[in-house]
Amino acid sequence: MKKFLEGVMKWKTSVCQLYTGAMVIYLFFCQVFGSREVSLTMLWSLLLVCGLGALLQGLCYSDWVFKRMRYAWRGLLFCLLYLPVLAVAGWKAQWFPVDNLGSWAVFVGVFFAVFLVMTLGFDIYFRLTGRKYDGLLGRYRKEIGDQ
Repeated sequence: MKKFLEGVMKWKTSVCQLYTGAMVIYLFFCQVFGSREVSLTMLWSLLLVCGLGALLQGLCYSDWVFKRMRYAWRGLLFCLLYLPVLAVAGWKAQWFPVDNLGSWAVFVGVFFAVFLVMTLGFDIYFRLTGRKYDGLLGRYRKEIGDQ
């Protein structure tokens, strides 16, 4: 039960972070396009996709279900699961002109571009942090060896 509640708290935190980011982007584009109203449909659909996205992140990027899986396969699994979720939400909530094939192409292109940028960002972050901790561990071992 304790592990379940810890998982729920991590999920809730992730949903809050995703939703805050989505709202900042949504409000930015409302400002850019001169929209003076915020759509309740948009707010609810963003909350739904953020909740499902956080759940899928937990599923794909933790050892919760898949104990041993390469990072590239985890990313592919996440894309295969999350893109349909976003597509259905975009279609139902009318995020863009759904009758226009070009809009769908832009939607899918933006999805993969954002995924790629975020994946590269996390990769760089983890490499830098890993080097930092490797250096700290090396210094610690050297200090322990000197005693």
